[in-house]
Amino acid sequence: MTPLPEDLPRMIGEDDRNAAVRRLQDAYTKGSISHEELDEGLHQVLNAEAHSELVSVLASLPEEHPGATSTIAAAGGRIRRRGVWRVPRVLKVESAFGRVRLDLSRAIIEHPVVDLELQLGTGRAKITVPRDAIVDVEDLHTGWKDTLYKTRRRSRPGGPKIRISGTMGFGRLKIRHAWR
Repeated sequence: MTPLPEDLPRMIGEDDRNAAVRRLQDAYTKGSISHEELDEGLHQVLNAEAHSELVSVLASLPEEHPGATSTIAAAGGRIRRRGVWRVPRVLKVESAFGRVRLDLSRAIIEHPVVDLELQLGTGRAKITVPRDAIVDVEDLHTGWKDTLYKTRRRSRPGGPKIRISGTMGFGRLKIRHAWR
């Protein structure tokens, strides 16, 4: 039986591979892993073909410094991130008015768990997550409209976990998985 396109593992690009190498090198420089662990990790990263293989190597590393937090804020207007961009361990998105669009489908996600904290007043928000991501919206509080999100029927292990928390006032959050 031929696998469906959604069953195929998410392939990695050079940016993903380079980010994983940097993370291993940083862990070695800080003394968190031994020389042997660095060699083994580099071998696995350089030979990895699927994103899940990178996640398994990086998951064995010590948790990064909790200071890896970034904030995107706008009083009005649009907040938009798409294409290839590096997703921090914790991303805070604050907007009083306007639309928010975050596309994580081609983003470089180096962490097995990413926390998105939303503080939105009015306006819509749309988040596109990688196809193999696991999404948790239990800590998100909506004031006016419910969140639009359907859990994937078939999810593969190894994808990043995206935890979405915070508060939305008068707007709707739509979350969808990328097609590729």
